[in-house]
Amino acid sequence: MRQAWRVADVRAAERNLMATLPEGTLMQRAAAGLARRCALLLEDGGGVYGARVVLLVGSGDNGGDTLYAGAALARRGAQVRALLLSPERVHLAGLRALREAGGFTVRELPERADLVLDGIVGIGATGGLRPPAAALADRLSELRGRSGVRAVVVAVDVPSGVAVDTGDVPGEAVHADVTVTFGCLKPAHVVGPAAVRCGHVELVDIGLGPVLRADPALAVPDAGDVAGWWPHPGPTSDKYTRGVVGIATGSATYPGAALLGVSGALAGPTGMVRYAGSAYEDVVRAHPSVVATPKVADAGRVQAWVCGSGLGTGDEARTTLRSVLATPLPVVLDADALTLLVDGKHADDLRRDAPVVITPHDGEFKRLAGEAPGADRVGAALKLASWTNAVVLLKGDRTIVATPAGAVLVNPTGTSALATAGSGDVLAGLLGSLLAGGLPPERAAAAAAYAHGLAGRRAAGGGPVTAPDIATALRATVRDLIGAPR
Repeated sequence: MRQAWRVADVRAAERNLMATLPEGTLMQRAAAGLARRCALLLEDGGGVYGARVVLLVGSGDNGGDTLYAGAALARRGAQVRALLLSPERVHLAGLRALREAGGFTVRELPERADLVLDGIVGIGATGGLRPPAAALADRLSELRGRSGVRAVVVAVDVPSGVAVDTGDVPGEAVHADVTVTFGCLKPAHVVGPAAVRCGHVELVDIGLGPVLRADPALAVPDAGDVAGWWPHPGPTSDKYTRGVVGIATGSATYPGAALLGVSGALAGPTGMVRYAGSAYEDVVRAHPSVVATPKVADAGRVQAWVCGSGLGTGDEARTTLRSVLATPLPVVLDADALTLLVDGKHADDLRRDAPVVITPHDGEFKRLAGEAPGADRVGAALKLASWTNAVVLLKGDRTIVATPAGAVLVNPTGTSALATAGSGDVLAGLLGSLLAGGLPPERAAAAAAYAHGLAGRRAAGGGPVTAPDIATALRATVRDLIGAPR
């Protein structure tokens, strides 16, 4: 599992490490790793020798990393030009190294380039780019496609202009093809709109790991993590020991929500799905293996409940929600269940020992929290998790899972294909199945989001995507993810 640290913790670790090393060692390690990655990119495009490399150089250590990397490329025969944004504050030793290697400075962005190194600002910058740097970032998009020659943009540590600790992009920012970061990942690499601007992120080891003493700001599960968490039946398992999930969604008005939620649950690890609601006849016709009843009280034994989507907000829906929350079982609350929470009448119902997972999109989040997630989506999700005493799955391109205890997991498999009606119903059903299968709520939420994202990508291979397409793709996706026999 990958982890990311905030700037203050990175800086503290760097200070601790530098105290044990000769001066300049960390910068040389960073520059060497950066130059090596740039050389590989140039080799893919025809070679380092004679390649046109442009350095966008700001002040401070980030500019120094960029200049030393440029010097290394110049020694291999690249034509390296450096555009200094703050000549009076340039890293002098780095500039001297570049000139000694045959590189030189320019006053304007060249008309053509094979590779551009973005060293305008590093992780210490706050706020948006100042106007000259913002204008330069904007012009990079023109350079990337000029005359049919695409300049590869490599960000040094982070793309200039992003908010490192939150992943926000407060103004104009560089859009990189590759980001080479040093020591550890930072939140901007994996969350928020900044993550998209990072392109492919590569980590250069500079020896920081042993001195990163603070807890990471967030973690990013990978396929191996999710496969390892996923419940597997054993030789003595039966449909009850694998877990039974209850689905209390949909209505006579919105039977599709019930069908989609059940489809998601059936793709999960549990051995049995029970449905309780007014769409029970539709559910049984579509899914004969499901045991369906009109009411939660008649559903029988389950290990977790999913409640909300398509339920409506009338008295019958409120009774269903109260019935689910009255059980001593893990619960997923989605869609209409979240709307019912807004007026505060169910505040006492949320004071329960069993886990609750809520799954808001931004609009639902705003209704629950009184304000939109804003620039700091991780911080906003943590605040709502603490307030509701629930695990929060905040949907988005990089879905965030936040716990009341302060842990954060970020899903890396998001896709715009999931932005379709009913997609969340499928996700909630799968999440409930994982809870019933015995996973802790934060792992169940992260694993469900991961598989759901992959299913969206698979479904998108066939053109426009609908929620039934995602549900259909989910079974094959889970099979491939967990290595189940075909």
